[in-house]
Amino acid sequence: MTDTKTNTEQRSLESTNLLIMLYFWRKPILKVSLAAAILSAVVSLVMKDRYKSTVIMYAEQQNSFGAQLLEYGGSDLLTLGEERDAERLLQIINSDQVRNKIVEKYQLWDVYEIERDRKGVVALIAQEYCENVYAQITKFGSVEISVLDESPERARDMANDIALFTDSLANRMRSDRAMLAFKHVENSLNVALEDVRIMEDSMKIFKDLGMYSYVDQIAALTEMYGTAIAEGHPERAQLLKNDMNTLSQYATAYTNLERRLSSGYEKVNTLRKRNDLMKIDIESSIPAMRIVDAASAADKKKYPVRWLIVTLSTMSAFIFTFITLIIIDNFKKLRAQGKL
Repeated sequence: MTDTKTNTEQRSLESTNLLIMLYFWRKPILKVSLAAAILSAVVSLVMKDRYKSTVIMYAEQQNSFGAQLLEYGGSDLLTLGEERDAERLLQIINSDQVRNKIVEKYQLWDVYEIERDRKGVVALIAQEYCENVYAQITKFGSVEISVLDESPERARDMANDIALFTDSLANRMRSDRAMLAFKHVENSLNVALEDVRIMEDSMKIFKDLGMYSYVDQIAALTEMYGTAIAEGHPERAQLLKNDMNTLSQYATAYTNLERRLSSGYEKVNTLRKRNDLMKIDIESSIPAMRIVDAASAADKKKYPVRWLIVTLSTMSAFIFTFITLIIIDNFKKLRAQGKL
């Protein structure tokens, strides 16, 4: 009980001492705080106003459009993209290609006052760009593009153009990939068609020999041969036997060729379907995003918040000065006591 009372009295004395010290040093503290307030006010007035524009969008699924149209059970065209689609879209938004197009179109070297022949200009413009342009995935799964600029109209146009260039780049990447696949499928289709043509020419030779369907023909000849024997026509039976021997002579080659030709037709049909799918992907232009809110010109500045700058600077100067004076005072006391 006594210890608790003693601690309370000590804290009370310390608080009283701080108030006394604050009163004693009121003039230097007020002078520094006032100087900080004036300086921060001047700096905040010199700072240029910056306006913020934002685009909100959802990523679309980046599946094959041809497959979605021609294949039953394909992905629903109306379904929004998943998290991986949003992450992929975010990577394109932050890509050098999109940034370079924005820098070039809006001449951001002049806007950010960076000399083009300056050493490290690429890194400088990239750093300045990243400080004023950023994109993120929101908690709702959408992608948000924000642009800060001295001009509200330029901030609006830059945000909308970033979305436009991102969509264009995503479509070009998809089309380029589809073109590679299309060329591969087209070459494979031409090879398959040539193989089928060669096998059809070979099959024509068998047809000239009277072979049309080995299984059906040998079954029919066997039945006719049995009938001829049963009816007592040995000459006719011999002729049928000769025909059967002829068919049997080429049976293996014919059967193998027939199987290969059937497989060739199936391969050609599959490749033709794939060819059609790739062609649709090349010729189609599917948005990579679904814009919810396009950017508009802000009618109120975002930065700087001048009153906040002045308030924080003044408070910081006040606290820093007070702490510095306390340190100096303690240092003098310790030195007077011979401890330093």
